[in-house]
Amino acid sequence: MLYDILKAFICGGALCVAGQLLIDKTKLTPARILTGYVVAGVILSAVGAYAPFARFAGAGATVPLTGFGHLLAEGIRKAVAEDGLLGIFTGGLTAAAGGVTAALVAGLAAAAVFRQKDKS
Repeated sequence: MLYDILKAFICGGALCVAGQLLIDKTKLTPARILTGYVVAGVILSAVGAYAPFARFAGAGATVPLTGFGHLLAEGIRKAVAEDGLLGIFTGGLTAAAGGVTAALVAGLAAAAVFRQKDKS
């Protein structure tokens, strides 16, 4: 178990370090880096390279934004196999519904508990 935690920490940390280097050393905005990570996860999943990495790294590969792209791609792949071309539109939403719902509920709970402050 300790070995699995270490692998997840190192792999997830490497993805975060790469993102931080992109922020620090390039003129890319964080929003572009975020979308680049998601798209990279989709592309790596489409060519079959992300699934072995996710099996090896565990949460270190599935929690970062590249893992979200992988989740979308796998959901679409499964839905297309089951429903045909309609799966292109429904697969990603179905696969990511649990994570998106959890994020929305957590955001709602935080908004209900904490007081909003002006940025000024």
